[in-house]
Amino acid sequence: MRSKKLSRSCSALAAVALSSVLLPISAAHAAGAPTSTPPPTVDRVTLDAFGRVADAVLSERTDALVDREQGAGTAPHFAGGVRLSSALARTEDSAVSSLHGRKSRLAALGEAYSAADTKVAVNGTRVEGNHAKVEVTETTTLTYKRIRGDEPATTGFTAHHELTFTAGSNGTWQLSGLRSTDKGPRAVNEPAPVATKAATAQPEATPASTASPAPANRKDLGGTSGYNYTAMATYAEKYWKNYNPAYRNFNAAGGDCTNFVSQSLNAGGWTFVSGTTTDYTKWWYDSANQSDSWVGANEWSWFTLSAKRATNLAYVYQLDVGDVLQMDFDKDGSKDHTMLTTYRSSSGVPYVTYHATDTYRRSVASLISSYPNSAYYAYRT
Repeated sequence: MRSKKLSRSCSALAAVALSSVLLPISAAHAAGAPTSTPPPTVDRVTLDAFGRVADAVLSERTDALVDREQGAGTAPHFAGGVRLSSALARTEDSAVSSLHGRKSRLAALGEAYSAADTKVAVNGTRVEGNHAKVEVTETTTLTYKRIRGDEPATTGFTAHHELTFTAGSNGTWQLSGLRSTDKGPRAVNEPAPVATKAATAQPEATPASTASPAPANRKDLGGTSGYNYTAMATYAEKYWKNYNPAYRNFNAAGGDCTNFVSQSLNAGGWTFVSGTTTDYTKWWYDSANQSDSWVGANEWSWFTLSAKRATNLAYVYQLDVGDVLQMDFDKDGSKDHTMLTTYRSSSGVPYVTYHATDTYRRSVASLISSYPNSAYYAYRT
């Protein structure tokens, strides 16, 4: 699917793209054939239209985060002839509204995006009765607005989605469902769910404050610790999107985030501690297996603190290159995600790179604005 640079006319572009999905299911359906007519098939023209719809909807979400004056009187992207089911149209309107709120929270933290670019590729389609399930990969790059002057140029991510299209009796397809199939943090442009779990007990690690600015606590990057922090960051930024084939991928088994961070730490000098797979005081990987602490977020934390490979930082804004950030999305006492700090701006903003959803240099400000009620754990390695 071709790239579409977002602009103030994004809503209009989305309406055009969505209109293209009103395609005849089949001659029999369009003519009002009996219900015994075989299920519809998806030809190349329809498949291309599905891709354009996915591009339009996901680009609309991204556009809600870009800092620019909104065009006055822009028609809603689901106005007119409904191209989405009514329920999904309401859901997407709410999603865009929530992302505008995220943009405001991000601005309050001193960060904004000046431009965005979204590409969507269709990976596969399967027809189940009158429903078509379409798997797509989204690749989005957001340009950081120059506010402090020391921001990196961009942040980027790849995300995976399943879209459901429903065949109508009038011979048309409607988009009726859209869900992320990734594990890990929501992508930058993915809206938060409507409800979250109530907070319960915290895990053993000490939660870090999200207050900014944080008290100074700079890291010695000169190598006196015996670790090469630059090598850790270089490894992560090399393999954030194109996975290192020398390692197993755990996205299908709960998420690859901690596996990816373990690889990066090993590249910077963390040595193996051999033992059984379930002993959290051990940390290792080989061609046949690995310790639970290599791939599990909680187990990694237990190993790291018990082995004194790292200590907890009091503030997330104290993170520096080679440090690790973990999140407990819903404060249920179990850590859900692990990320590596690969860049720190001169004004003190850390940027993390991670797997699932594969993301490059996302600022901690972006995470905090997306997850204002989550628990954060910062580790000085």
